[in-house]
This record gives sequence, structure tokens and C-alpha cells, in this order.
Amino acid sequence: MISILRRGLLVLLAALPLMANAVAAPSAHDLVQDTTTRLLADLAANKEKYKQDPQDFYAALNSIVGPVVDAEGISKSIMTVKYSRKATPEQMRTFQENFKKGLFQFYGNALLEYDNQGIVVDPAKDESGDRTSVGMTVKGSSGAIYPVSYTLEKINGEWKLRNVIINGINIGKLFRDQFADAMQRNGNDLDKTINGWAGEVAKAKEATEKSTENQTQ
Repeated sequence: MISILRRGLLVLLAALPLMANAVAAPSAHDLVQDTTTRLLADLAANKEKYKQDPQDFYAALNSIVGPVVDAEGISKSIMTVKYSRKATPEQMRTFQENFKKGLFQFYGNALLEYDNQGIVVDPAKDESGDRTSVGMTVKGSSGAIYPVSYTLEKINGEWKLRNVIINGINIGKLFRDQFADAMQRNGNDLDKTINGWAGEVAKAKEATEKSTENQTQ
């Protein structure tokens, strides 16, 4: 009897790490919900400070949102195979960092204008595969409702953000088109395009805002 209990205990101890991993990896829906809740709570507590120092807000976004973003996968997608296979590891690392900075600036400025009008994460969808989407609705200051869809992929057992569609605008495609256009304007100079990515994100943000304004008029 004691030997049976001992073996049972050993099996339980061996399984604990697996159980811990299962608990530690939230569903895609819960990941989006939790990240959104934490982000809005931080914004509510520090909004005035962030308005005075937006860079501090971008750092907070990196801390809260950065870990759930597949920066490597998105960067390769934006550069496409045509350019990513030519990039050195150092160039890819630089672009990943520039991409994240640009992404947080892209969203950060809009979030600073958010005044708790209403954000609701849609009910969970099927997550049995390695790719899923999580929907969200955002109420603007004018009362307009903007649908948001996050695309997530399971990487090493954890869900990571791969793309965002805001009010019908595919941000991944927008950034890909922006990168390809910048490469043409820069004479296929990869370093110039990578180092100037912040300016390209600003152009993409302006294009998105204009498109959203036209759709709500």
C-alpha cells in the first residue's frame, strides 16, 4: 500500500510542472481581456502623467502589451520574404525594436484621447487550432462604434498577437504596403527604411485616421 502511494505521489510530482504550464498559458480570449483590463487600469491611474510624457506611456505599453506581441513574426510579415531573407540578424533585431516602438506610438496617441467611452471584448471563439481571432468593440468619443479583430497564433504553447484589423483596416497589410513603398522610395536601402520606420508609421496612422473619419461621416 505504501509503495502504491509513493508511486502515486511521484506521478503527481512529475505532473505538477505540466499542470503549472497549463494554468500559466491563458486562452486567447482571456489574454486579450486581461491585457486590455491591465492597460486601461494603468491608463486611468497615470493618464495625466502620460499626457505630459508620452514616452513614459510607450514604455508602459511595451511592458504590458509587448510580451503578448509576436514581434519577430509580425516583423517578417511586414518585410515579406523578399526583404527579410536579405536582412542580417542585426537588421531584423533593429526592425523588431523599431516596429514595437512604432506600434505603441500608433496606438498610444489614440489611447491618450480615450475617456472610458466603452471597450467590450467579444465572447470567446473556437481556439482548438493554432490560430484564432478575438473580437472587440470600441466606442468612440462621438458615439461611433469601431469593431476590432485581433489575430493570434499559438507559439510554443502560448497565444501571441499577429495582426489587428481596426474598423475594417488591416494594420498588417497597411504596414506591409508602407514598408514596400518606403523601400522603393529609398532605393531598396534596407537600413534607411528600417531606421526611418517611425516616419512610415506616422504616415500609416494618418491614412488610418482619414479612412476612419470618411467611414463615420
